[in-house]
Amino acid sequence: MASVNKVILIGNLGKDPEVRHLEGGVAVARFPIATSETFKDKAGQKQERTEWHNVVLWRGLAEVAEKYLRKGQSVFIEGKIRTNNYQDKDGIQRYSTEIVADTMTMLGGRSENGNGGGNYQEAPANSSSGSFSGGGAPAPQNDEPDDLPF
Repeated sequence: MASVNKVILIGNLGKDPEVRHLEGGVAVARFPIATSETFKDKAGQKQERTEWHNVVLWRGLAEVAEKYLRKGQSVFIEGKIRTNNYQDKDGIQRYSTEIVADTMTMLGGRSENGNGGGNYQEAPANSSSGSFSGGGAPAPQNDEPDDLPF
């Protein structure tokens, strides 16, 4: 049976992205984003719950994040959940869950310079046009000849 691993988040950066460059020049950025929801409890009091999500961006998306994203800015993230396990220094098995982003849209907000509105997607692995594409949907392909009589 088919399965789906898809996450869509809109939230605010908890801190500036931390970017590392691996062997071969591959960039990876990590940062937390906060998503909040408000609700009324049984007593009718307004409550707010905040969830923190660890986001990972690779290649071109990481470079864009390094250049433009800052703490407090709003972003739209689309990607998948990945859980890693490891042993800490005391030999205890630990788990971490992160969101590996395929798409990132800068929504602006809370920054002094208001950088917002950029939409970036991870390019396919066999693409020769760089690591990300801006502007959302790809341009439509026109397969019809240019010399149509109408």
